[in-house]
Amino acid sequence: MIVVTAGQIEGKTISKTVGLVKGSTIRARHVGRDIMASLRGIVGGEISEYTKMMAQAREEALARMMEDAESKGANAVVAMRFGTSMVMQNASEVVAYGTGVVLG
Repeated sequence: MIVVTAGQIEGKTISKTVGLVKGSTIRARHVGRDIMASLRGIVGGEISEYTKMMAQAREEALARMMEDAESKGANAVVAMRFGTSMVMQNASEVVAYGTGVVLG
């Protein structure tokens, strides 16, 4: 499946717009990661434990969005975006969304 952030795909023709497609996941922080993150917060630098966790969350949300697109008959997604929000103190939601289309 082709997924792009642009509104169109160069060299392709959109023959049908399926509509909004989306996928999301909610990830909670882990006590072990929090301890390591706190230590890194003291000395500075990237908190790689959270970087990896959020990268995994984006990949899961993207996969779920593509599943939603396929279930609606789309073979591509245009105008794809990610959104992130905190749903409770120790958990964040990552959502991937875009417009499902059929390429002709």
